Amino acid sequence: MRLSYLLSRASNKRLSSSFNFTKRSYVSVSSEEREKRHVVDEMLRVDQAGEAAAVQIYAGQMWVLKGSKTAHDALSHMKEGEVKHLESVERLMSTRRSRPSLLLPFWRAAGFALGAATALLGKNAAMACTVAVETAISEHYNSQIRELLKRGMTAEAKPTASADDKESSDAALLRMMSKHRDEELEHHDKAITMGAENAPFYSTLTSGIKAGCAAAIVVAKRV
Repeated sequence: MRLSYLLSRASNKRLSSSFNFTKRSYVSVSSEEREKRHVVDEMLRVDQAGEAAAVQIYAGQMWVLKGSKTAHDALSHMKEGEVKHLESVERLMSTRRSRPSLLLPFWRAAGFALGAATALLGKNAAMACTVAVETAISEHYNSQIRELLKRGMTAEAKPTASADDKESSDAALLRMMSKHRDEELEHHDKAITMGAENAPFYSTLTSGIKAGCAAAIVVAKRV
């Protein structure tokens, strides 16, 4: 009887240990997933703010430079690209149920003001603004992609995923960021060919705009 009692206690202890190990593993995985969701939500919030501001930067520049067909046409083409970027980001935010930036009206107003102000300095200054903004945005996309890859995400969708899952998957997120980064760099290169480096105080102007973009990224992550 005594031996049976001891064996029973030993068996229960082993089962308890196994349960606790499983429970700890579950909590760890759950915590990791929550952290990943938080990081991705922050990224999408920043991307939404950046793309919304970029649309309005081009709108402000087009408003000032409407008398210059060459500049206006180039800006219109770049603006169309940013509109598509914004739509892609917001579609992914919807499927992943990410909270949008609470400061969207401010980002839009600030973007229009920056675009108009630089365009008032001339076409070359407007292009210098494009160089600075697109540099900041493409570098930020690069940093986001590196962070996601470091967390084990991949650009290849799971073959068993449903259409809805593929739409909101980590793979879709990485593909979107890579596509946007490449197109931002195209805008950057176009602005260079259109005289950005001939803008007055080019280095000072672009450095100041990049610093403003960096500050906006920090704020948009949180608000």
